[in-house]
This record gives sequence, structure tokens and C-alpha cells, in this order.
Amino acid sequence: MADLRDLVAINLRRLRRAKGWTQEELADRVGLSVRYVGQCERGQASMSVTVLGRFADVLATDATVLVKHREGKR
Repeated sequence: MADLRDLVAINLRRLRRAKGWTQEELADRVGLSVRYVGQCERGQASMSVTVLGRFADVLATDATVLVKHREGKR
């Protein structure tokens, strides 16, 4: 099983790209630094549940989507 940070990183990057946003745009919308968003997308940052929720809100998804495997992807 993948590390939880890696799962969040993959899902965060996928959802951001699906919106057509850059890391800078996501960072601005979430109110975080671009550097931190980049670290999150590379699985290099451990984020709080609060930050996870902020990402989910901005990406218009449920936080559980950020922490689970996609169907057919393991």
C-alpha cells in the first residue's frame, strides 16, 4: 500500500490538473504558499487535517477523495 502522503500527493495533483489550475492558482485559492503546495504534491509535506479540508473545499470534493486509491489504480 502506498504511503498516505503519496496518495494525497497523487490525488491533489490529479484534481488540480483536472481544474486546469497551476500550483500558483491552487496556492492562492487555498491561502498557502506555492512552495508548500508543491511539497504536498510531491508527498514531501505532512499536512494537518485542517489543510486537507481546505484543499478539498477549494477543489470542490470530499476530503476522503484525497486520501483513497482511485478505482483500478493501485
